[in-house]
Amino acid sequence: MSFSDLSDWLLAQVPLYGPWLLGLTTFLSCLAIPAPSSLMMIASGAFVASGDLDLATVGGAAFTGAVIGDQVGFQLGRRAERFLPHPDTKRGALVAKAMAALRKRGAVTVFFTRWMFSALGPWVNLAAGASGFAHRRFTLADLAGEAVWVTTYVGLGITFGANLDAAAELAGNALGLLGAGAAAFAFGWWLWHAAKRAPKASDPTPDHDA
Repeated sequence: MSFSDLSDWLLAQVPLYGPWLLGLTTFLSCLAIPAPSSLMMIASGAFVASGDLDLATVGGAAFTGAVIGDQVGFQLGRRAERFLPHPDTKRGALVAKAMAALRKRGAVTVFFTRWMFSALGPWVNLAAGASGFAHRRFTLADLAGEAVWVTTYVGLGITFGANLDAAAELAGNALGLLGAGAAAFAFGWWLWHAAKRAPKASDPTPDHDA
């Protein structure tokens, strides 16, 4: 069975198993196990719009599954550093990239890899655990990032769920806009703090006639 066939089969099960299947899918995707979590959230949102599923249950299941998956990945990294993929492998290169990003940006990296750069998310989880990254900081950034991810995809499903392909394409554009907005906000915040730290120029002393 191809990944496309698996995706179609899972989408067909949404009306039957709904939130339970959605939570399992987001959980697996956060452990780097191939699962169409984004499409599942969009499809679930469409069923919310039609009244077949409950919004709170769908959002809660997707969010809980994702957060638990991230926490499992973090703890695996904490306990199994020596089992991480070798840097020379494709997966090892992703872990090394995640480690470098964590050293440079910390919680910001965790936040953005929940939704904007989600392909790196599972590897950031492992890298964060293996590098000794503070669990509380990881969790706070994780919760915020997954909230953005789930809200975006379920919301698009509610709005445009009649056309899954269009909703999925729009999701990519929406996440790009959110990322650009977040980057602009961060840059503005940095400029504001830089301006506050800059020493104020002293007023020139007026010349006096002799």
